[in-house]
Amino acid sequence: MREKYLPIGTVVLLKGGKKRAMITGFCSVAQENQEKIYDYSGCVYPEGYLSSNQVCLFDHDQIDKIYFLGYEDEEEKMFKEKLNQIVASIESSGNSMAPAANTEPKEDDTSDSDVIRPFA
Repeated sequence: MREKYLPIGTVVLLKGGKKRAMITGFCSVAQENQEKIYDYSGCVYPEGYLSSNQVCLFDHDQIDKIYFLGYEDEEEKMFKEKLNQIVASIESSGNSMAPAANTEPKEDDTSDSDVIRPFA
């Protein structure tokens, strides 16, 4: 199995699953349990996102098989490095992780420290 945080667009089958899922996001929190941070959010494949009540949340260790690896480029690699650093820092400090905030860069602010914000 590859390292944690597979690229967006990766198509996987979860252990015990019958339907494939496509990774659409990282570090998501379920509304019913805001203490648990899931590694990934996804949608059913090939149908895609149908409605908010059909989003699946899962962890890396629940992946049984990778069918397709999503797009990887320098921007994705830099994002993944930053994401791994932030998660490791939070886990080592013992703090609980907050839900993912807006990860889009602000239109008027493109400094490196503000472009990638996976956590609030």
